[in-house]
Order: sequence, then structure tokens, then C-alpha cells
Amino acid sequence: MPMGFGGPHAGYMAVRTGLERQLPGRLVGVSQDAVGNPAYRLSLQTREQHIRREKATSNICTAQVLLAVMASMYAVYHGPWGLTHIAKRTHQHAVDLFAGAEAAGIETSSDVFFDTVTFVVPGRANEIVTRAHERGFLLLEVSPDQVAVSTDETTTRDDLAVLGELLGFEVSAGSASVIPTELLRTSDFLTHPVFRTHRSETSMMRYLKHLADKDYALDRGMIPLGSCTMKLNAATEMAAVTWPEFANIHPFAPADDVSGYLELIGQLEGWLAEVTGYDTVSLQPNAGSQGELAGLLAIRGYHLDRGDSGRTVCLIPQSAHGTNAASAVLAGLRVVVVACDDQGNVDLGDLRAKVQDHAAELAALMVTYPSTHGVYEHDIREITDAVHEAGGQVYVDGANLNALLGFARFGEFGGDVSHLNLHKTFCIPHGGGGPGVGPVAAKAHLAPFLPGHPLAQQADRRTGSPAAAEGQRLAHSGVPVSAAPYGSPSILPISWAYVRMMGTQGLTEATGAAVLAANYVAARLRDHYPVLYAGEGGLVAHECILDLRPLRDATGVTVDDVAKRLIDYGFHAPTMSFPVAGTLMVEPTESEDLGEIDRFVEAMIAIKHEADRVGNGEWSADESPLRGAPHTAEAVIAGEWAAAYSREEAVYPLKSLVRSKYWPPVRRIDQAYGDRNLFCACPPVEAFA
Repeated sequence: MPMGFGGPHAGYMAVRTGLERQLPGRLVGVSQDAVGNPAYRLSLQTREQHIRREKATSNICTAQVLLAVMASMYAVYHGPWGLTHIAKRTHQHAVDLFAGAEAAGIETSSDVFFDTVTFVVPGRANEIVTRAHERGFLLLEVSPDQVAVSTDETTTRDDLAVLGELLGFEVSAGSASVIPTELLRTSDFLTHPVFRTHRSETSMMRYLKHLADKDYALDRGMIPLGSCTMKLNAATEMAAVTWPEFANIHPFAPADDVSGYLELIGQLEGWLAEVTGYDTVSLQPNAGSQGELAGLLAIRGYHLDRGDSGRTVCLIPQSAHGTNAASAVLAGLRVVVVACDDQGNVDLGDLRAKVQDHAAELAALMVTYPSTHGVYEHDIREITDAVHEAGGQVYVDGANLNALLGFARFGEFGGDVSHLNLHKTFCIPHGGGGPGVGPVAAKAHLAPFLPGHPLAQQADRRTGSPAAAEGQRLAHSGVPVSAAPYGSPSILPISWAYVRMMGTQGLTEATGAAVLAANYVAARLRDHYPVLYAGEGGLVAHECILDLRPLRDATGVTVDDVAKRLIDYGFHAPTMSFPVAGTLMVEPTESEDLGEIDRFVEAMIAIKHEADRVGNGEWSADESPLRGAPHTAEAVIAGEWAAAYSREEAVYPLKSLVRSKYWPPVRRIDQAYGDRNLFCACPPVEAFA
């Protein structure tokens, strides 16, 4: 992975057997499909943050999936032999530097190392680092008397010669390894055939295409995942990510070497502060989950700084995102849940009662606006005022900013701090779960408690508040939440380009189009599926929740059946059973045109008619195409066809699919089996032939 001024990068952790279900991230386990074939799936703990609420211990919502895929493909291409060769070559370069120094009588801090050697150069460290910088090398000044040098697979013999010259010795060649024998690996690794097969670029290309063809992505059609905001990542926005000037920068490079990055970061921070009504923004959090944690830590720091150590209660409505409660627990707060009314709004009476009960210990309210129920909270000002009057702070979850941007600003209706999801509203790709960026934006009084970093190239931030004086800057001095000062900077050009090209008018029009699209879906489907929550005039925000529980009660067809059957119609299913079990939450976004939205609506109506045929007794639920979905190509050509419906009804329920069929690669996966049998290692490869 390129360094990217700090990221994004994938990180990994391992635990002993028995602790798998306590891991905070995502595990890929092995289940089986409808005909008994093994099938990969994400395991239960991914969903526990939504199930456990105030007992949740993981606020993970974004993994670094795209980066993990890139890293794993590096291993697939090089295999165990290539990786071993790269490691030996990297180590050999470091050993040759070490041997040259030893021959010249220059001391090093250790004689055991892999790729990094620290040289003792009394009083000369700054001079050497400065001269190296002039020659195009960034060395680490450990102290006035020590300089550290790291080698890698890009290091050349010419590089070594220059480094030796700078340090005052001639580089040796072919010196023996300094790694102790007991630390050398003797076991085999990367034994799966996939790491030993693709040795040519042609083979590797075809393998990658084989994997990509299994996926349903935005280049196939709409992904109407409510709450996730799966919108277009335009080619022009993405272009700069490939530029080496952004990719190949060390996170702790001198400020003079990263002036362009700092300008881009400063502009984006200022723009995000301006559009949200806050005074300052930190781009450090790597995901919305980290942004939540950073914002709550800022609130906690603010109260502690004022001597209010007893303020430890965080009010969270039932309509909040599932990560909110877990973030509050991680920040050391105690969660108290606030009820919602039948329309999906925060119950103002219950809120006021909870505020009164906990007035002396109230730290914060976390409220999602518009709510996860897909409605605008008309009492939002009364809600924020009640919390402020009791001495609490208001955290407005910015996950649904796509329904608000350009029309209203969190900081103007009572928000003290918010996180923003750049991988949602501001077009960074989701990448199968990540990378994400979750900036935290705040009012000036919380700025000192936003995440700082001891190695940041600048300690303060540009403000975006219209009320702030031109050029005013605010320092961020809180604890870091990421290893790098600015989180994952190499993907920030995407959002920078999006905001720069859209401008204020474009951002506003995008919000209007997204809300219009959601209301169009709700209006067209309301006669077929009840819309669970709506505001005045039956209107929703940027997403609508379709209630499938009446359909289940009348026909036996479940929300799972509808979600799986949508695959046969060529669609990724909407968000299922969140925030309400037995429902589908649909978010078309502004990226979809009317033709694609109509195609989705017609598919949902056709599925309702199929369910009605079950209700009329034409099929039983178990014998219907809904329960048999999704249908693979193999399912309709192998053996005798024994289903109660035709092959054509199975795979071509609409004539328009004949020329543009997405073929699912696997039958319906047994969820319960996968949850009961968590596999962290693959079965024998022949099982997947």
C-alpha cells in the first residue's frame, strides 16, 4: 500500500480460539447455501452493534476492505516465494548499510534488525538529515546524535551508495544476515493454491475479473441501501487518487514537503465547517465510527476541563444509528435510551423526563438528523434547547447529511459537534466496507478537545464559520484517534474535487434530488408496501422504510424472501431489518436517474404480485420463487426441474432481464448455520471447486 501521507491502510489483529466473537471488526466465516455447497459470509458480530444497543462494545462500522483486498492481491501475485525474496532483499540492503558502518567504526544502536538501522553520529544528526533531504532522501532524526534509515523493496544499490556517502562510509555488499536463527521462520505459509497459481499478469488479471464478476456493484445498477448512501463516485473525483504526488508521501514528512497536502486539507476542513455551521473540523478520524468517538471524547474533555467529572450520561434515541451507543460506551459514558413516537420522531415528553432525571449528570445527547427512521425531527430545536439548559452538549450524528446539505446546518439548530461520513455524503467509495473518512466538526468551545497529534505538521486548523475573522485558526489539542495526524489523506482529493466542482448550488440541488427520489419511491410503493414512518403530508427525508410485516402475516413471505428475490430481478437489496426488524429501508440517492428508479419500483411491485400468488394459494411460501431465490444459472439448468414455478419465472421474471441479466454466483446462504459454525479457516480447497 502507498503511504498516502498516513493512509488509508488495512490493519489486522488475531486472537486465540474462544475469543473470535469478541473481536470488534468483521470476520468472514464459512456457511452453506441452499443445496449444501460451502459459501463465505460475514459473521454475526458485524450486526451486534445494532442488536445490543446500550450493551454494545464495538462501534466498528467501516473496515478497510479495499485496502485489505489490495494487500491480499499483492500476496496472491507474489506468492510465498516472491514475498520471501522481497523480504530477503530488503533485509540485505539494511545489512549492507550496517556492515559498512561497522567497518568504518561508526556505532549503531543495535546489531539485530530487519529493515531499519539507527546510526550513532554525535552532534551530526541534523546536518546529515538536512543534506539527505537535499539529495532527495527523508531520514529520521531520532535525536541530535542518532539517525535512522529504513530500506524496502524499492531501495536500489545507487540509493545505498548515496546513503553511505552521507553517513561517512562505503557500503558493504553481500554481508550475512543479522537475524537470529531462532527468529527465522521455518514453517510453510500461504499454502492455499490461490497464492501459488497466478504467476503471470494475464492470469492475475483474469483472476481479479473472475472475483469482480461475482459482485453486484454500482456499475451494474442501483444499490438502494438505506443509511449507507451508496452514490456515484465520479471518475473526475477519483483521478487524483492515482497521482504519486498524493500517494507516495510519508505521514511525518516535513511541512515544507507537504505544502500542497496541507493546503488541500485546510481548504476541505474550511468548506466542511462552512456547510455544517461549525467553527472547525478535524479530518483525523478514519471512519464515521472514529468520528463519533472523537466527538464524544471532545465533549468528555470539555466537561472534565470545567470540573464536571460527574457528567457521564449520554441520551440516545431509539432512532439513532447503531454505532452511537457503542461509541458512547467507548468514550466512558453511560447510555440512557430515549423513546420515539409512532411517527418515528424523538418523544419530546420522554426526552424532557430523562433530561430532568439526569440533569446533574447529563453529558450529552446523540441525535441523528434527519433520523434513521427517515424523517426530519420537527422538534429538533426544542430537543437541543432542553439538553443545553441542563448543561449537556448536543452531538448531531451527521450520517444523514445527504438529506440536509445546502438547506440547513447542524451548528445553527443546536449542534455542538458532529461527525460527517465522507464515504457517504461526499462521494468517497465504500470499497466493500472501507476506506472511510469520518471528520469531526465542532463549535469553537470544543476545538481544544478535538484530536491532535504530536507529529502534526501544523497544530491549528482553518475555521469555516462565517462569524470567524478571516484567517482565524483554532488549535486541536485532544488525544489522537488515528496513528497519522490527518487520518487517511490520500483519499481526501475525492471529496475535495466533489465539493469544488459541485459548489454551493450543486450540493443543494443534489440534496433536493436525493429527497425527491426517496419520496418518489415512497409514493409509488405506498399502495403495495406500507411506508412505516413519514412526516407532514406523508413525506419522508432521503430514505423510506417499507414495512413488510403485514405481507409476512398475510402470506408467509418474509423480508429475507423479498431481499433475496430482488437479486433475481437484478438489484442489490435495500437495508434489511434496520432500524426496524421486518422492514426494508430504501435510499435511492441523487445519483440514480428516473429510469433506474422506475426499474426498481417495478421489480418491487412484481415481487408483491408474486407474494399475492402465495397468499391466494397458487404456491405455498416454501414452493414459491421468493423462497427459492436467488436462482443461479446452475440451479435452472442442472438436473430435472421440479419447482412449482417455471425456469423462466425463476430467472427472467421481467422480460427486460433477458439481455441484461445479473447472475448470482451462489444460492441462498444459511445464515443460522453460519452463526452457529464460525470458521476462521477455509475448508479444503476442493470443497470450493
